[in-house]
Amino acid sequence: MQNLSEFNNTWYKPGSFIKRALWYIISILFFKNGFFPFSALKCSLLRVFGAAIGKGVIIRPYVNIKYPWFLVIKNNVWIGEHVWIDNLAQVTIMNNVCISQGAFLLTGNHDYTVSTFDLFMKPILLEDGVWIGAKSIVCPGVTAGRSSVLQAGSVAVSGLEENWIYAGNPAVRIKVRPIKNT
Repeated sequence: MQNLSEFNNTWYKPGSFIKRALWYIISILFFKNGFFPFSALKCSLLRVFGAAIGKGVIIRPYVNIKYPWFLVIKNNVWIGEHVWIDNLAQVTIMNNVCISQGAFLLTGNHDYTVSTFDLFMKPILLEDGVWIGAKSIVCPGVTAGRSSVLQAGSVAVSGLEENWIYAGNPAVRIKVRPIKNT
């Protein structure tokens, strides 16, 4: 049985209290609400807080980013409404990636095999051309290979192979992704 009275994650130091508090305020004012739709300023604010942000990045309203200093976003990336990037560890989003509405990128979880319910973290990598469908979940340690797709409502608990479409909970390979050049 787990014993939550013994849970201790004081070893995890994601940044100073002041840095985290300032980000919390900026996040509420500019990211987690619908009154500020301007992606360019959002990208600038992320850079101020240590994120590496490329060109052509679109960040829709109501986006929750835990710690920008653990975030890399390359070029031409779309992040939809209500996306939650819970990046306790590094999240790297490569070029031409689409993260659809309500998707979750979760780098942390708890070890249910030990009574103290210890926190663990693993990075997430979304390679070029990945599409993460609406309301889907990408779990700690997942690498989504180039041009892979995680269909809406699916849960990726392990890596997604290049050019494959995945669906379900847990997500399984469905078929090769056809891409037509226009």
